[in-house]
Amino acid sequence: MPTGLNTARKLMANRKKLRWSDRYYKKRMLHLRERSDPLEGTPQARGIVLEKVGIEAKQPNSAIRKCVKVQLIKNGRQITAFAVGDGAINYIDEHDEVLVEGIGGRMGRSYGDIPGVRYKVIQVNGVSLDQLVRGKKEKPVR
Repeated sequence: MPTGLNTARKLMANRKKLRWSDRYYKKRMLHLRERSDPLEGTPQARGIVLEKVGIEAKQPNSAIRKCVKVQLIKNGRQITAFAVGDGAINYIDEHDEVLVEGIGGRMGRSYGDIPGVRYKVIQVNGVSLDQLVRGKKEKPVR
């Protein structure tokens, strides 16, 4: 590493070059997160329900988590989204329009004991899934 009075340019050039070995810098500068993300960097996205699926929880838990396969409207990609709430899957039918968002957790990875599921359903046909589950609203007939 150069030292001395007239080395500022060299130090700046070195720093610029060596920053590329930082994986977070590289991912940010090349927009790799937005490219690999089905939602393309947006917080939420609309999609059409293709089918309902039950996904087994990871060890040591034993349950079947109720999820839906969703095809996003904006880019046609398919994702799996978790239906949050007791009996929430009963309010979601095939061909419904749903709004999905990230499930939270580790940097866009899956959450808790549900393997491979990174998203959750928050709206069904424009009505909040939470309010449907609690019985405050009814699902509109389309």
